[in-house]
Amino acid sequence: MRRGDIRTAVLAVLTEAPGHGYDVMQNLEDKTGGAWRPSPGSVYPTLQLLEDEGLVRSTERDGKRVFEITDAGRAESAERIERAGGTPWELAGKSQRRGREVRDAFAGLYQAFKQVATVGTPEQVERGLAIVTEARKQLYQILAAD
Repeated sequence: MRRGDIRTAVLAVLTEAPGHGYDVMQNLEDKTGGAWRPSPGSVYPTLQLLEDEGLVRSTERDGKRVFEITDAGRAESAERIERAGGTPWELAGKSQRRGREVRDAFAGLYQAFKQVATVGTPEQVERGLAIVTEARKQLYQILAAD
């Protein structure tokens, strides 16, 4: 998960059901297929901060502090998820898929250019270098345009 996702993740989990800190950690681990298990050192302070801000409230049940999201918390959760384009675990899954697509695309480009460099004539290698150089420039132009 990205830095700062814990707040959104905790709110999102609590919109589904109330729970104590361990429940929150377990639900987040389950939602990420075990890829992310936030530490107590990040979950408990986040829960306390959210309570201080009135986004969650806690009650004592069976000797455990159980947290429940408030209406204000639901609103913030929905707004944060909408702004981000999904929950942190949904975005992490998209990011992982996108990462594979990027690696595969780069590997394909590398293999094609390696083939040109290995068996191509000097003119073909020069054309290949020009294409790769132009592609690099165009990629940077994408970032510069925004």
